Amino acid sequence: MQFDDDADLDTSEVKDVRGSRIPGGRATVGGGIVGLIALVLGLLFGVGPDQLGLSDGSPQPVSTTSSAAQVQQACRKGRDANTREDCRLVAVVNSTQDFWRQEFQRRGGTYSPASTVFFSGQVNTACGAASKAVGPFYCPADRQVYLDLGFFDDLRTKFGATGGPFAQAYVIAHEYGHHVQNLTGTLARAQNGQTGANSNAVKVELQADCYAGVWAHHATRTPDESGRPLIKSLTDEDIRDGLDAAAAVGDDRIQEKFQGRVTPESWTHGSAEQRQQWFYQGYRTGDMARCNTFR
Repeated sequence: MQFDDDADLDTSEVKDVRGSRIPGGRATVGGGIVGLIALVLGLLFGVGPDQLGLSDGSPQPVSTTSSAAQVQQACRKGRDANTREDCRLVAVVNSTQDFWRQEFQRRGGTYSPASTVFFSGQVNTACGAASKAVGPFYCPADRQVYLDLGFFDDLRTKFGATGGPFAQAYVIAHEYGHHVQNLTGTLARAQNGQTGANSNAVKVELQADCYAGVWAHHATRTPDESGRPLIKSLTDEDIRDGLDAAAAVGDDRIQEKFQGRVTPESWTHGSAEQRQQWFYQGYRTGDMARCNTFR
């Protein structure tokens, strides 16, 4: 995945609170055994922790802004995205939102942007307090994506994904798929508390995978404000890395690894095969209308 060296990055779409002090509350999803349980439950790549009862129920203030504000200082041009991980994620956020802004407009709607929050260790959100053990998630209450960048190391070391820049891009694009669902009213269908291979929770997650694929299909042709695509190239290897990441976080793979057996009745995100299938469906067609996982 290669970015246009001369493109401007919009860091206003990312809030960098790494290293900041978290005011009030406490993170109710911890590391270690609790973190593994959270992963087995299938929270990975999901929506806010309140939806599975992981908030302590008290009002949760948002993290204070880091004095370092690393991305605002370091991530200015596409060339920065080609050399720094955090700048690359800023660029992916920009590209993803550029696409959905234009897609909504093409369909006669209006896209409301969402920020991505980079945090370290733990964070307080409008959906409750969470630690990195929850994995990347989207909070519909404050319309923000939350990401501890250390997760990408876990994706390789704990879940066996090959990794790579596009595996990271897939994660971001999946979370913005949830934001699209929130804007279109689909996300609420997952909030009935039901689990299982045929549950709405799984269907919502698979649709977000498909939406990530739709973005990838258009990524090298989506212009930014300059009129040129921010992403210059995606290779077959990039797409393979995305498909590999999708498989690595399938419910069946996670359950087999962490509890030694597969229990489809507790699935919340879908199998490895399903996640790959729906990401590729979006990538192959480039059409969000072909992402109806509820049929």
